[in-house]
Amino acid sequence: MFRKPLLLAAVFTFAATAFVLAPGIKAQAPIKITADLSQVARKIYSAEIDIPVKPGPLVVTMPKWIPGTHAPNGPIADLIDLVFTANGKTVIFRRDDIDMFEFHLDVPAGVTNLHVHLASAVSGRATDKIAVLEWERLMMYPAHIVTAKLPIQPTVIVPTGWGIGTALTPVGAYDPNAKVGGATEFAVTNVEQLEDSPVIAGEYFHEFALAPEISPKHYIDVVSDEPGDSNLRPELLNEISNLVREATAAYASHHYNVYHLLLTLSDLAGGEGLEHGQSSDNGVGEKGFASQMMQLGNSDLLSHEFTHSWNGKYRRPDKLFQVDFATPQQGELLWVYEGMTQYMGNVLAARSGLKSQAQYRDILAASAANLDYKPGREWRTTDDTAIASSISRRPGPAWSSSKRGQDYYQEGELLWLDADTKIRELTNDQKSLTDFLHIFLGKGGNTGPSILPYNRQELIDDLNQVVKYDWTAFLHDRVDLVNVHADLDGITRGGYKLTYQDHPAGGDRSGAGGGRGPAGPNVWYSLGLRVGADGVIQDVRWGSPADKAKLAPGQKLIAVNGRVFGAEELHNALVDAKSNTAPIHFIMQTESYIKPIDVDYHDGERFPVMVRVEGTKDYLDEITTPLAAPATK
Repeated sequence: MFRKPLLLAAVFTFAATAFVLAPGIKAQAPIKITADLSQVARKIYSAEIDIPVKPGPLVVTMPKWIPGTHAPNGPIADLIDLVFTANGKTVIFRRDDIDMFEFHLDVPAGVTNLHVHLASAVSGRATDKIAVLEWERLMMYPAHIVTAKLPIQPTVIVPTGWGIGTALTPVGAYDPNAKVGGATEFAVTNVEQLEDSPVIAGEYFHEFALAPEISPKHYIDVVSDEPGDSNLRPELLNEISNLVREATAAYASHHYNVYHLLLTLSDLAGGEGLEHGQSSDNGVGEKGFASQMMQLGNSDLLSHEFTHSWNGKYRRPDKLFQVDFATPQQGELLWVYEGMTQYMGNVLAARSGLKSQAQYRDILAASAANLDYKPGREWRTTDDTAIASSISRRPGPAWSSSKRGQDYYQEGELLWLDADTKIRELTNDQKSLTDFLHIFLGKGGNTGPSILPYNRQELIDDLNQVVKYDWTAFLHDRVDLVNVHADLDGITRGGYKLTYQDHPAGGDRSGAGGGRGPAGPNVWYSLGLRVGADGVIQDVRWGSPADKAKLAPGQKLIAVNGRVFGAEELHNALVDAKSNTAPIHFIMQTESYIKPIDVDYHDGERFPVMVRVEGTKDYLDEITTPLAAPATK
């Protein structure tokens, strides 16, 4: 059933819907929360929370199902202190026997305010110079209530001399670049929006305005461990400003009052990429954006998370949207939520100059080849990877190509490239996926932060508004059925062919991204191994020469053809095997045992590459050509 009229009604009437307060809850004043990040050097965050209450039974909770993570992974296990008091006296709590995130209390007679003190151990995203707060770490509020109905006012305490970056609205004048530190009070919001409004803070902090001609306002807030890193290069700032312009042109709407790209540059604080409606939490290594070459591996991070403000935060699959953080989310449309975002994140990065068109094609070739050489696709559909997202976000590298995991990202990228090129073909290049995005992401016009759910039928109806086609079958065939090979139709229709050659397109022979630890030689498309620089096998491709030789993840490659293992030695062995019939001789360590293993392979090195098909329409370069007009000086 086409649900667009109902959904539009829902988004605009949601705030006015009546709700019933649970016993023990008082409705007049907002919850007050003060998050103290001043002990970040000790890896401890704490909070003081005041909840308006009335006498009687009360259940309070912490967030469980965190939007954007697609899993019940709220960090409640990191609590190191939790005390409830009322009128200065301790109130005893009992944790719920089933839902570990809920706590039961009896509010004494005469009490109108319940005070909560809690502290949380921070295992990552925190250094002596940087603090990153995702609010689910410290939030506590009455359970079983629509979170958008619970008013809350936050205050954040950081060390003296630190700056704060967030999309929250400060009370009174505030200049983040002044880096005063101490306590900063923010305007009243609601629990749903506070959870959606992370904070970064640091001693080395810079806030930069982006694309000043675009309204609403956009900023990038940067913290780093070293003083010079947060002062971003002018060329990079221009590319990020171009990102704002290109997203505005691509999506023809905004669904936020202000937008802050939050960026941490640190080798200690860990990587991150998490979407929010009015901001995004992004973390890379200390030098991750230090040069054009160094930013290549992170080139789509900012554009991916920025795109989520439209696709994922505003337009959200109906079963992924829940009115609280306790109800389980269902991920069946993550090939849209994440897959379309994966596609557009890479496209926008190329249009903005964060990477070149050639680099876009090289990365697309690597992603498509990885999917095409995944034996797990012989038993798992893309739909199944989405449905099972909450149990497969970090499956580990061993046999990962057979497990699949979160393939809805890259599968979705190829699907939406396929759709984009199909629209262009069907309309004689008069329309594209951009026309669909204007319809699908722009419903309701420009809005503040809000949520407009959708289902698959709405996708189909909106695609048919652009061009009539059997989009029902198009999506069904690619998402719901087992497909032994990846969807390469968009690449082919786009004027290119995915093929393999004996040298990498970018000159890097490593298997970067193939597992944990330093990357070793890339022999995935030849021997069928992902191997680290230390020789430890991280994964074996089912049906490959390595699999037929009975190699296994966890084994360590000690020697190749009588020489101590190294990338060059393995490269030489592959080259030599092309011209003789002898197998490649490995010496392997399995736990405390050493044994020889021969691998019968003679086809040389294989690296994916995109080759232009002459005489065809070059849709790929057309797709990555900028849409926005250049900024005027």
